[in-house]
Amino acid sequence: MSIEVNAISKSYGAQKALDNISFSIKKGEIVGFLGPNGAGKSTLMKILTTYIAADEGSASVNGNDVNLQQKAVQQSIGYLPEHNPLYLDLYVREYLAFNADVYKVAHSRIEEVIVLTGLSSESHKKISQLSKGYRQRVGLANALLHNPDVLILDEPTTGLDPNQLVEIRNVIKSVGKDKTIFLSTHIMQEVEAICDRVIIIDKGKIVADKKLDVLISANKEQIIEVEFDYKIEEEAIAKIPHLKSYKNTHDMTWELTFISDKDMRPSVFDFAHDNGLKTLQLNQKNKNLETVFREITQK
Repeated sequence: MSIEVNAISKSYGAQKALDNISFSIKKGEIVGFLGPNGAGKSTLMKILTTYIAADEGSASVNGNDVNLQQKAVQQSIGYLPEHNPLYLDLYVREYLAFNADVYKVAHSRIEEVIVLTGLSSESHKKISQLSKGYRQRVGLANALLHNPDVLILDEPTTGLDPNQLVEIRNVIKSVGKDKTIFLSTHIMQEVEAICDRVIIIDKGKIVADKKLDVLISANKEQIIEVEFDYKIEEEAIAKIPHLKSYKNTHDMTWELTFISDKDMRPSVFDFAHDNGLKTLQLNQKNKNLETVFREITQK
């Protein structure tokens, strides 16, 4: 396993940031690590990168214990923290050369990571002259300098505009072809575009750990939007079988939420027919990761 977490707990005073969490990540997986603010995501990433120690439990990266083999762990990890620390007065190549010397990496590697992260056009500039998107690329290039087997990325797309989001997403997908990536983000579209698997943490506990497609499809809840040709009373709507909830979104348009294994659109059509109504539109809304995330963390 690339990453092993076994019964990890961590408290800050009376506040329990992590509460007996366990999981493992195989080599080559791209795993999204999600949770509300304060759920414990950054705390776990700091433990895995040896920045802080857990109170209880154990963890390893590439078979190296994060408490007993810290240097080996650091050598096998490329880490991009949430607040990307850069020396703004250095030029891009100068900054990467400095870190290459720290890692004892040949300077020929600098050009490789510049090309890999799409920095070529900006590599002659000072870091202070770069946009937020390109600064993130510099941080990612630095994380890749020593060609680590595992990348740990904490909110790598924070503060980026839509174009920059797509660019950084493509960079991460590209470098993730032969590495293990553990990615924390609040942007669900990024997880859907990049990740194979999702781990959701809430109040320090893991509340979901599944393949992305399984997580989205496992819930039997379905949402149907229907527009009738006449107004209808709530009492009538409430009689539709398997209906969990309903909402009159606009005039004669309703959003109906069902719990059922079968497609409920025929039942809605039959309901309209039996009540002398016509359906002007009938759409099934596909559930996405954001919807599932809200359901899991708001229980």
